[in-house]
Amino acid sequence: MDLEILNIASDADNNRDIKNHTHFSKLKNSLCGDEMLIKLIIKNEKIVDFGYQGKSCVYCQASASLLSKISINNKKKKLNELCDDAKSYFDGNLRIIDEKWLFLRKLFKKKNISRKECLLLPFKTLKKIVSS
Repeated sequence: MDLEILNIASDADNNRDIKNHTHFSKLKNSLCGDEMLIKLIIKNEKIVDFGYQGKSCVYCQASASLLSKISINNKKKKLNELCDDAKSYFDGNLRIIDEKWLFLRKLFKKKNISRKECLLLPFKTLKKIVSS
Protein backbone atom coordinates (compact mmCIF):
# COMPACT_ATOMS: atom_id res chain seq x y z
CA MET A 1 0.00 0.00 0.00
CA ASP A 2 1.29 3.39 -1.02
CA LEU A 3 1.70 5.74 1.97
CA GLU A 4 0.76 8.72 -0.22
CA ILE A 5 -2.62 7.08 -1.01
CA LEU A 6 -3.26 6.62 2.72
CA ASN A 7 -2.37 10.24 3.43
CA ILE A 8 -4.71 11.54 0.73
CA ALA A 9 -7.55 9.27 1.89
CA SER A 10 -7.10 10.39 5.49
CA ASP A 11 -7.74 14.02 4.48
CA ALA A 12 -11.47 13.67 4.99
CA ASP A 13 -12.51 17.33 5.34
CA ASN A 14 -15.20 16.91 2.68
CA ASN A 15 -16.25 13.40 3.71
CA ARG A 16 -19.54 14.67 5.07
CA ASP A 17 -23.22 15.08 4.37
CA ILE A 18 -24.54 18.32 2.88
CA LYS A 19 -28.15 18.63 3.96
CA ASN A 20 -29.02 21.66 1.80
CA HIS A 21 -27.46 20.27 -1.40
CA THR A 22 -28.73 21.35 -4.81
CA HIS A 23 -27.44 18.28 -6.68
CA PHE A 24 -26.51 14.71 -5.83
CA SER A 25 -25.45 11.47 -7.45
CA LYS A 26 -24.82 7.95 -6.20
CA LEU A 27 -23.02 5.11 -7.98
CA LYS A 28 -21.90 1.62 -7.11
CA ASN A 29 -18.92 -0.23 -8.57
CA SER A 30 -20.34 -3.52 -9.82
CA LEU A 31 -16.90 -5.16 -9.69
CA CYS A 32 -16.11 -4.69 -6.01
CA GLY A 33 -19.20 -3.18 -4.41
CA ASP A 34 -17.69 0.23 -3.59
CA GLU A 35 -20.37 2.91 -3.25
CA MET A 36 -19.98 6.67 -3.67
CA LEU A 37 -22.49 9.43 -2.89
CA ILE A 38 -21.66 13.00 -3.85
CA LYS A 39 -23.75 16.00 -2.81
CA LEU A 40 -23.05 19.47 -4.16
CA ILE A 41 -24.19 23.01 -3.80
CA ILE A 42 -23.99 24.65 -7.22
CA LYS A 43 -24.60 28.35 -7.80
CA ASN A 44 -24.19 30.03 -11.20
CA GLU A 45 -22.70 26.87 -12.72
CA LYS A 46 -19.99 26.84 -10.02
CA ILE A 47 -19.53 24.29 -7.25
CA VAL A 48 -19.50 26.12 -3.93
CA ASP A 49 -19.62 23.07 -1.64
CA PHE A 50 -18.81 19.38 -2.10
CA GLY A 51 -19.58 16.53 0.26
CA TYR A 52 -18.94 12.85 -0.35
CA GLN A 53 -19.75 9.69 1.54
CA GLY A 54 -19.17 6.11 0.66
CA LYS A 55 -18.52 2.55 1.57
CA SER A 56 -15.32 2.12 -0.36
CA CYS A 57 -11.67 1.12 -0.44
CA VAL A 58 -8.81 3.47 0.35
CA TYR A 59 -8.15 4.14 -3.37
CA CYS A 60 -11.71 5.32 -3.90
CA GLN A 61 -11.58 7.41 -0.71
CA ALA A 62 -8.33 9.04 -1.80
CA SER A 63 -9.75 9.79 -5.22
CA ALA A 64 -12.91 11.33 -3.72
CA SER A 65 -10.87 13.43 -1.30
CA LEU A 66 -8.63 14.82 -4.04
CA LEU A 67 -11.57 15.39 -6.38
CA SER A 68 -13.54 17.23 -3.71
CA LYS A 69 -10.67 19.63 -3.07
CA ILE A 70 -10.24 20.55 -6.74
CA SER A 71 -13.99 20.80 -7.39
CA ILE A 72 -14.84 23.53 -4.91
CA ASN A 73 -14.86 26.95 -6.63
CA ASN A 74 -14.65 25.41 -10.11
CA LYS A 75 -17.18 25.55 -12.91
CA LYS A 76 -19.23 22.51 -13.92
CA LYS A 77 -17.84 22.69 -17.47
CA LYS A 78 -14.23 22.42 -16.28
CA LEU A 79 -15.06 19.51 -13.99
CA ASN A 80 -16.91 17.71 -16.76
CA GLU A 81 -13.72 17.98 -18.81
CA LEU A 82 -11.67 16.71 -15.86
CA CYS A 83 -13.92 13.64 -15.53
CA ASP A 84 -13.52 12.89 -19.23
CA ASP A 85 -9.76 13.29 -19.02
CA ALA A 86 -9.53 10.99 -15.98
CA LYS A 87 -11.22 8.25 -17.99
CA SER A 88 -9.01 9.07 -20.97
CA TYR A 89 -5.93 8.45 -18.83
CA PHE A 90 -7.00 4.88 -18.15
CA ASP A 91 -7.92 4.45 -21.81
CA GLY A 92 -4.25 5.00 -22.67
CA ASN A 93 -3.79 8.78 -22.83
CA LEU A 94 -1.17 8.77 -20.07
CA ARG A 95 0.16 12.24 -20.93
CA ILE A 96 -3.15 14.00 -20.18
CA ILE A 97 -2.31 14.12 -16.47
CA ASP A 98 1.08 15.75 -16.98
CA GLU A 99 -0.31 18.16 -19.54
CA LYS A 100 -3.47 19.34 -17.76
CA TRP A 101 -4.10 17.88 -14.31
CA LEU A 102 -0.83 17.65 -12.37
CA PHE A 103 -2.59 17.21 -9.03
CA LEU A 104 -3.81 13.78 -10.19
CA ARG A 105 -0.26 12.42 -10.50
CA LYS A 106 -0.44 11.42 -6.85
CA LEU A 107 -3.12 8.83 -7.69
CA PHE A 108 -2.99 8.19 -11.41
CA LYS A 109 0.15 6.09 -11.77
CA LYS A 110 0.91 3.01 -13.80
CA LYS A 111 1.26 0.97 -10.63
CA ASN A 112 -2.35 1.84 -9.68
CA ILE A 113 -3.85 0.82 -13.02
CA SER A 114 -5.33 -2.33 -11.49
CA ARG A 115 -7.39 -0.05 -9.24
CA LYS A 116 -8.81 1.88 -12.20
CA GLU A 117 -12.47 1.35 -11.29
CA CYS A 118 -11.84 2.36 -7.68
CA LEU A 119 -10.06 5.54 -8.69
CA LEU A 120 -12.65 6.47 -11.32
CA LEU A 121 -15.79 5.88 -9.24
CA PRO A 122 -15.83 9.41 -7.71
CA PHE A 123 -15.20 10.92 -11.17
CA LYS A 124 -18.05 8.90 -12.69
CA THR A 125 -20.32 9.94 -9.83
CA LEU A 126 -19.45 13.62 -10.26
CA LYS A 127 -19.81 13.35 -14.05
CA LYS A 128 -23.48 12.42 -13.66
CA ILE A 129 -24.00 15.86 -12.11
CA VAL A 130 -21.70 18.14 -14.11
CA SER A 131 -22.53 16.75 -17.54
CA SER A 132 -26.14 17.94 -17.34
